[in-house]
Amino acid sequence: MTKRFDVQDSHTLKVFLGTGGYASLKKLFTLKPEQVVEEVKVSGLKGRGGGGFPAGMKWSFVPKNTGKPTYLVVNADEGEPGTFSDRFLMLNDPHLLLEGIVCASYAIDAHTAYIYVRGEFVEQIRRLNAAIDEAKKNGYLGKNILGSGFDLEIYVHRGAGAYICGEETGLLESLEGKPGKPRIKPPFPAIQGLFGCPTIINNVKTLSSVPWIIENGGKAYSAIGTQESPGTHIFGLSGNVNQTGLWELPFGLPMMDFINNYGKGVKGGKLKAVIPGGSSCPILTAKDCEDLTLTYESMRSHGTMFGTGCAIILNEHVDMVLVLKNLTRFYSHESCGQCTPCREGTAWEDRLMKKIIDGEATTKDLDLMLEIADNMEGKTICLLSAALAMPVRSYIKKFREDFEKYLVKNTVTLPEAIS
Repeated sequence: MTKRFDVQDSHTLKVFLGTGGYASLKKLFTLKPEQVVEEVKVSGLKGRGGGGFPAGMKWSFVPKNTGKPTYLVVNADEGEPGTFSDRFLMLNDPHLLLEGIVCASYAIDAHTAYIYVRGEFVEQIRRLNAAIDEAKKNGYLGKNILGSGFDLEIYVHRGAGAYICGEETGLLESLEGKPGKPRIKPPFPAIQGLFGCPTIINNVKTLSSVPWIIENGGKAYSAIGTQESPGTHIFGLSGNVNQTGLWELPFGLPMMDFINNYGKGVKGGKLKAVIPGGSSCPILTAKDCEDLTLTYESMRSHGTMFGTGCAIILNEHVDMVLVLKNLTRFYSHESCGQCTPCREGTAWEDRLMKKIIDGEATTKDLDLMLEIADNMEGKTICLLSAALAMPVRSYIKKFREDFEKYLVKNTVTLPEAIS
């Protein structure tokens, strides 16, 4: 995915073609759509947006002969805090994404695709639109692509910076011109998605991985990485590391090797914690990271999620109370308000965090925060409430001493004083 990042003018069609771009389309149109789906299934490619659902399996859910058009929608919103890989792909290699879109659209028989881009990505939007124009003028998009008889139009849709629109059904609502409030599932988008039609929603990195799979074969891709987490991923490091950035690596690298060899070690002190894949992931202690690897299965076994694969590193001087306050403020602000446990729960958690920081809380408030988290997770239409509930639970349980420093000491409540 990143082989052109260091090539000058990598975003242009001339450079893209000169470095092997659109080569997969020659093979693509010799295959039947179901063969393309099967090749992606064999590759083991998982959705790179955080969910990790097998891409080929998702494509296979699209019903046939419904009499309705099928749509492909690209989730390029990338609103997860601490995540910054999709924007670099769109900036440096927009044609690779377009090539992946053509492959996926052919596989699911979609003739219209939408790229839903976070509104702040101004330069990425310009480059995507320029790439679409170049591709259409040269026969790689539009009518009868490369003489194959396959037609495809791609449109870039600019969002307004709402975190909730990273959730696939909230994205569809926004794309239809409505407030970005997630839908109840089922029906799932593959059956009834955009405009009530079958729709596949894939992440930028997912689709950017497809051309290599088509060109080299699913088995070749599955041989990279680990058995359960095949292929490569664009991993990120930010926070207290000496070298922040992005690296495309095979799955399976130990987390500490990633931090020390690629991030050049922890900056400003010893390692205290790692947020492994965006702010919604349960936090990990330095001890947790000793045997952690960059795989979906290892993250699950350590009680967290792989997420977006962009880790935030925190050193020993970081106050976890202030980190969690930042998250409660963010998620309470970004809740769409549709579900009561999320609307009230995220705001309640934020008020309790303010109470803690103001030095007015007791241990009962910490216990209340855990109780609220339990009443938020799994009780709403989408996962935004869980995206706060999981960090709240993990921060308080794993770094309780940080919170206890703020608590009122020897507090006696009124009922206890009366008794």
